[in-house]
Amino acid sequence: MRFSHNNRMADTKRLAFSIIQFLHDQLSSGDLSSDAQESLEVAIQCMETSFGISVEDKDLAVSQSLSEIFASATELECTSLQEKAHQPSGSPSEEQLAEAERLKTDGNDQMKVENYSAAVEFYTKAIQLNPQNAVYYCNRAAANSKLGNYAGAVQDCECAIGIDPSYSKAYGRMGLALASLNKYSEAVSYYKKALELDPDNESYKVNLQIAEQKMRETQSTPAGGLGGVDLAGLLSNPGFMNMASNLMNNPQVQQLVSGMMSGAYSPVPNATSPAAPAAAAGGGGANDLSGLIQAGQQFAQQMQQQNPELIEQLRTQMRSRPPSSAGNDEH
Repeated sequence: MRFSHNNRMADTKRLAFSIIQFLHDQLSSGDLSSDAQESLEVAIQCMETSFGISVEDKDLAVSQSLSEIFASATELECTSLQEKAHQPSGSPSEEQLAEAERLKTDGNDQMKVENYSAAVEFYTKAIQLNPQNAVYYCNRAAANSKLGNYAGAVQDCECAIGIDPSYSKAYGRMGLALASLNKYSEAVSYYKKALELDPDNESYKVNLQIAEQKMRETQSTPAGGLGGVDLAGLLSNPGFMNMASNLMNNPQVQQLVSGMMSGAYSPVPNATSPAAPAAAAGGGGANDLSGLIQAGQQFAQQMQQQNPELIEQLRTQMRSRPPSSAGNDEH
């Protein structure tokens, strides 16, 4: 019994050492802000004190790092799912393949109406029927990101890439999920791989630049800008300017801009002034604030349609917690 207890204590210390080693690796990765680095250093000190160990105790090291162990576990989980096809041979029947496609379509429909939890359920059922289809994992990654489950999105993308290493969208969505987790250097590598596979994808080009910029910002916060957005960098980016050019050539956008330039959407006067009731009754006059709001909403919708992933990246930079990943363009 004593021997068993000692073994458990030794394993606990080795696990704690692996965690401390992982935290040290994160400190040296260059992906963290100074505040995050300070928090990690405190966490490391607390763990070393609690378990009576330090990062210098190399005799506690195991053959694989914590990251490698996690990657192996993820790969095993993907493999396990792929082996759960209902046929003894491991290959789903034609009926199961058809049903999986129907479930995937149902999931896509739920994504369009922003019912992301239902979408996850449909994609999961599709995966259970045909766990060898990379698209199902990639689509579920998009839904998980929309729900803020970026870790789940990363795991789904890993499964998709494991099934189809040439699937560019899986790399792109992996980059988006990693960027939402503030793992910008890793996001950069996945965006670069996505671009290798799909060199003409403007979204990947823009998102890559944003991730590279954020990676630089972890070392020092640049002066100026809007909410941390590098406007100068975006304006010099061909992908972003191409999107802006396409927007300005859109007749609906031109109409919106023309209306705003002509004063059709000027601000409403003070609510106590005699002009306020008249403006409200006019419904669309020079003082119609709702018209300005509507114009802004329409313009935002146009941008969202042009490049949803870019819009989500901008939201990520302008909020303390990124809302969700973009990319409703399911297969």
